[in-house]
Amino acid sequence: MTPTDPESRPGAWGTADTVFDHLEGGWTLAREIVGTARMSGKAVFRRLPNGLFAYREEARVQLQNGRSHAGSQTYFFERAPEGFAVHFAEEPLRLFHAVAIVRQGDALVGGTTHLCVADRYDSRYVFRADGSFEVEHTVKGPRKDYLSRTVFQRQP
Repeated sequence: MTPTDPESRPGAWGTADTVFDHLEGGWTLAREIVGTARMSGKAVFRRLPNGLFAYREEARVQLQNGRSHAGSQTYFFERAPEGFAVHFAEEPLRLFHAVAIVRQGDALVGGTTHLCVADRYDSRYVFRADGSFEVEHTVKGPRKDYLSRTVFQRQP
């Protein structure tokens, strides 16, 4: 069995220490940037020889004004005790944020904050009992003010 097999995912995600392994594989994504845009597409967490996951998303962005275009993003995820760290795809890797995960009812939840100059990113990850997960970024600052919510479902 692999971490992506449903039989190997007790409670879908297991514990805070096993969430990282269960990310591996393909996902569909649906993102809303409230009042601005919607995105739908696919994401893949691919394990690298060094143990990191290369995360790559490709989606279609539908702007509120009716225009649309392709969009993509790459990050690197690293295992951490009771969670994971997310790095920008730069050389050398630069930390975006570290996420410590705790159990809340049937879900595993992690929150973190990242300061980008004067802009503040408050992020929340919710790993649901059904195997899906959600990432929410609330961004506030002199240059940015938005809420981004993405729901990930395992690809069949």
